[in-house]
Amino acid sequence: MKDKIGKAAALVYDQTGAPRIVAKGVGEIARKMIEAAEAEGIPLQKDEVLVEALMQVELTKEIPPQLYRGVAEILAFIYRLEKAKSSAGDT
Repeated sequence: MKDKIGKAAALVYDQTGAPRIVAKGVGEIARKMIEAAEAEGIPLQKDEVLVEALMQVELTKEIPPQLYRGVAEILAFIYRLEKAKSSAGDT
């Protein structure tokens, strides 16, 4: 049985300014967002509290400073995944 997907938010960080919200959805839209991310190999991180806070941010807007720490942890997680992936490809 699959987990019930309630909400999802997508961020982009181009290293200028703060990360921005580029998509968010509830229910079926959230499920489709996650499926699309998985199909594209985009790393996913489950954090219901952070997603709830990100849902309050308007689309295309930078995240507010109070969310920097939580988002920085996700960016560090993605960086570690990408570094491990590239190291595995070097062997």
